[in-house]
Amino acid sequence: MISTVTTTTFMTVTTATAAVIGGLSLLAIVTLLGMLISKEVVGVGEQPRMKALSYALNVVIIPLLLGFILIAAIKVVEVLR
Repeated sequence: MISTVTTTTFMTVTTATAAVIGGLSLLAIVTLLGMLISKEVVGVGEQPRMKALSYALNVVIIPLLLGFILIAAIKVVEVLR
């Protein structure tokens, strides 16, 4: 009885965790896309304020880009298994 409950609990938690991670991955990718578009739009401006905003967007884009690379690497590893 205990092993059945433990196995069921483990499978439920694993499935729920995978769903949450998948949702967060999608959110991170959409956010990265939005920030990259914003940087392109802002980067066209010649005003110092636009350049400062473009630099500030780099602070957001770089961690999201690293997260995207990690997500892509995990997906590739999953496919190759």
